[in-house]
Amino acid sequence: MSPRTDSIDAAGELIIEQKGAVRWITFNRPRARNAMTWNMYDRLVEACEEINSDRTVRAVVFTGAGGEAFVAGTDIAQFRNFKTEQDALDYEAKGNLVMGSVESVRAPTIAAIAGPCTGAGAAIANSCDLRIGSPSARYGFPIARTLGNCLSMANYARAAALLGIPRLKDLIMRARLMDASEMLACGMLSEVTADESTLLPRAQALAEEVAGLAPLTLWATKEALRRVRDRSVPEGADSDLIIACYMSRDFREGVESFLAKRKPEWKGE
Repeated sequence: MSPRTDSIDAAGELIIEQKGAVRWITFNRPRARNAMTWNMYDRLVEACEEINSDRTVRAVVFTGAGGEAFVAGTDIAQFRNFKTEQDALDYEAKGNLVMGSVESVRAPTIAAIAGPCTGAGAAIANSCDLRIGSPSARYGFPIARTLGNCLSMANYARAAALLGIPRLKDLIMRARLMDASEMLACGMLSEVTADESTLLPRAQALAEEVAGLAPLTLWATKEALRRVRDRSVPEGADSDLIIACYMSRDFREGVESFLAKRKPEWKGE
């Protein structure tokens, strides 16, 4: 068993713990439903790089602090600073880097989901190899109701590979969330725990199970499947879509209405 090493980033927003051969990464903004800040994205990339340089880590668990949310998207207030097309393109490029870092962790990754797993949280969960949830788990990309933005093609591809195109269209075009039972039925979750309190112990047990298997087999499998999927994602083919959504009047309205807790008035412009 490797020594336990715990750390919290300077802002206290990401907690990293070592439990035997399992590295835990906890998103730690429970009062904001663990919505991601720019700092959290940066620290998450660093945490993934640290795992890849530490051969004592044989499995990784991602979860949200507080037990009431995994990650409820990106902190919306940060979008007020978006002024140019490049801001939008840089944001989605950064998202691709972050999700690619999670997906490229050499050890098996597990998302332990309680409560909302939406937007960026859903993208992080999609980038993991396995997902388990508690009865409160909820998943989706409700952007047609909240911000009026779009996903990058890489994130659409990850979600479509996991859910299938028809179900993904149904989720996004109706701005709805799947509950735990639907997530289990469609294969998005491997299992749902009996109650909330057993989610994290079960995640540790599952991580220990995969940690005991042949690491090169697991790495080669996840890498091969990633390469197969990525053949369908031309680089830079989504720039026009990102600019059209993020530079729109609707996106500005979505941000301000979300922060003001009022219903947005969509204009399609």
